[in-house]
Amino acid sequence: MSQSSSSLQVLLPPNLEAAAARNTIAVRVELDLAKEPEPQLIPALALLQRWCSSSPKPPLLLALSRSQVRELVAALRGQPCFAFVNRSDSPIAWDGGNLIGISEHLEEPAATKIPEPGANARPKRSACSAASDSGTSRHEPALVDGSEHFVSITLPAREHPSYAEIRDLVKMLGFVLEPSNRRWWLRDRHKALNFIAAYANRLREVHGARFTPNFEKNTARLQQVEAVASVAPESGSEAFSVTLGLASEGVPEAALRAALNAGSSYVEHEGRVVLLDPSRVSRLALAQARLAGSPASGAPEPRRTFRIPAARVASANEVIEEIAPGYQPPEAWRRRSDPLRHLSALAPAPIDPGLEAQLRPYQSLGVAWLWYLWEQQLGGVLADEMGLGKTLQALGLLTAVAGKGVTVSDARAGTSSVGGVPSRRISDPRVGAPGATLQGATSLVVAPASLLENWRREAARFTPHLRVFVHHGSNRVEDTAAFARFDLIVTSYGTLARDRALFEKARFACLVADEAQHIKNRRSQNASALRAIAADARFLLTGTPLENSLDDLRSLFDVLLPGYLGRPPEGVRGEERAWHDRRLRELTAPYILRRTKQSVAPELPEKIEQVVWCEFAEGQQALYREIQQQSERELIDLAAGGAGESSLRFAALTQLLRLRQVCCDPRLLPDTARPGGATAVESAKLDALMELLAESIDDGHRVLVFSQFTSLLALVRELLDAEGIAHVSLDGSMSRTARQAAVDRFQSDTSIPVFLLSLKAGGTGLNLTAADTVVHLDPWWNPAAEAQATDRAHRIGQTRVVTTYKLIVSGTVEEKVLALQDTKKALLADVFEASDAAAAKLSLADLKSLIAPR
Repeated sequence: MSQSSSSLQVLLPPNLEAAAARNTIAVRVELDLAKEPEPQLIPALALLQRWCSSSPKPPLLLALSRSQVRELVAALRGQPCFAFVNRSDSPIAWDGGNLIGISEHLEEPAATKIPEPGANARPKRSACSAASDSGTSRHEPALVDGSEHFVSITLPAREHPSYAEIRDLVKMLGFVLEPSNRRWWLRDRHKALNFIAAYANRLREVHGARFTPNFEKNTARLQQVEAVASVAPESGSEAFSVTLGLASEGVPEAALRAALNAGSSYVEHEGRVVLLDPSRVSRLALAQARLAGSPASGAPEPRRTFRIPAARVASANEVIEEIAPGYQPPEAWRRRSDPLRHLSALAPAPIDPGLEAQLRPYQSLGVAWLWYLWEQQLGGVLADEMGLGKTLQALGLLTAVAGKGVTVSDARAGTSSVGGVPSRRISDPRVGAPGATLQGATSLVVAPASLLENWRREAARFTPHLRVFVHHGSNRVEDTAAFARFDLIVTSYGTLARDRALFEKARFACLVADEAQHIKNRRSQNASALRAIAADARFLLTGTPLENSLDDLRSLFDVLLPGYLGRPPEGVRGEERAWHDRRLRELTAPYILRRTKQSVAPELPEKIEQVVWCEFAEGQQALYREIQQQSERELIDLAAGGAGESSLRFAALTQLLRLRQVCCDPRLLPDTARPGGATAVESAKLDALMELLAESIDDGHRVLVFSQFTSLLALVRELLDAEGIAHVSLDGSMSRTARQAAVDRFQSDTSIPVFLLSLKAGGTGLNLTAADTVVHLDPWWNPAAEAQATDRAHRIGQTRVVTTYKLIVSGTVEEKVLALQDTKKALLADVFEASDAAAAKLSLADLKSLIAPR
């Protein structure tokens, strides 16, 4: 592939003008199969697929007519996809809908152009043109005649948009032109049947070809194969048996299988002829592979049965409807699949009317979605954008699960009462784990320690009828039986890991993990402890279910639905890896609910993002360049000494940290990292910050200042103290009570204009709508962390426009980090669309490129 940012590139010949005059333009098409195609490329890819029925692997070498290239240009309007083959790294520029220097050569010659509607003059037709190999009407379509023994085709008029494609098709398939009647003939029964099977529908539906009454009569006995599906519940389980194959009335499966394996487009048995349309056969092979969970290979089976667990019904239903849209599944299957496809049809959750009255419509829908999944003993990821009330929606679910809106026995069929206390059968979602009876309906919420107080307060505010116990610090129980006295247990990830033995003995009605990006590493103690919890259903709350790669999503679903996804084989690459990634998005999509502020809360004021570029002073500039050169020398020396990738990666990360520290303030550097005992103390960034704060405060704004370096925030505090600017601070060293006190003070005291927060401790779970300005002192590769921090202010309850400033030192590692963020944004977008692209982690090559000079 060239350097084009698009996954598709169309390379044109240097002699385009001469080729266009001959109406045969040699085009090379390059398609990056490792990338998911951009949505704006789909129309062009559909054209290419139509022109390449055999679906060869790219790059494709095509001979296209002027009209076909015009279609391609129209489909890719404005996209940087066209270039000359000898200058593939220089996309051809657009002028509106025209490719500069190209489009003018694609027009039809004046003698054959169709006159504009209303034109007075009509071009004269010569005797030669009257004897062309096409029909006499300019809009006359192709005409098909024949039987199962032969096919004849009269080409459409030359001006017809399908003329060139049909002409090329008959030539490619061995049709012979008979000059006396200008018809193209295929006189061979085997070839005729293959042609009818493969192309008759396409000629009729895509190109508008007419078929003679003689053809219809002679081919009436030919049957087109159809895909069929049947679904039946498995006895004794919640799984289903799905059979997907070909309708084969009167034709044995063995005969169908032999024809499919031989690549034949038809099968004969006892005088019956069944046509096997290759496109339908290919779609069936793909559908069977998707249901089987393996890449398609070879011909499909005439009939194949699959066991579909309850969790896979929603994704399997999409597959079946694509291949056999008229199938009739049983009611049990519909109950599993339909609500996840039509969210507006979800039944309301049985929650307290007082709470229902406080929910926005999208929040009520979110609670209904969570409740439906809980009833089905499944789980889901509530991935709403920050600030849309994920905690409140989770509390709505938990109050329904606790039976505070209705009794638990009313809420789910098949429940009973034990000694007057509601009880129900709890099925452990872990594969093969037995069920157990749990009295009551106690649920568990696990969250970062910094958010425990927020959960307690939100529960007291919105669901005061819930009996809540915060299991943390010195306030912890030692006996699992004590959990039964409460509707909701709230604990931290760290406490859960330490008290794992205690929690493993309990079975919970519902498990909710807040800020679930904390378990993206499946090998961590957090993830391991969560997987060990037995719960009727599990739910994850996170606005960023994917930060580094699709492996993050796999780790989340290991906790959410254990055993549901599986993992791709070790070492898979290229097309096979891409297949597993597409399957991951397909399987996870029904269980991810993502709404944005723009779509569900249009009343929110806009959010403005701005980069403030800072320039080094001379001393800070010299220090940065010296450390940069020293970093490169150290990496070269390590590599020359045979250091492994892990050692090189650690060294690169260390050097990257040093460069970022210099960008913020040279005083952040440890003494051992100062080359030659440098003592430069200039900080272009802090100078810019103080100017920005002074202007913002004068204009009546209140500001959140975020940094990943607590030592940098300490320097900012000194500057604010020196200027007499009131402020509060929050970082990871503070106790939960102290953090909440700082938040409450800033929210309630308008005389405090500045709140300093460490990105890790203050970037999630806080409501800081008293601020309308956000400053990020230092960037990092993951844009989600910055977005979450910004959304402390830009959330429900905010009435003012929120302005975000990123302070970036130009010409440094920070500028490169800003560019790297764009790739991460695209990765997040891909997942949410599916639900919702594979992206690499921050590799050694990435780190080296960040350190290297521009």
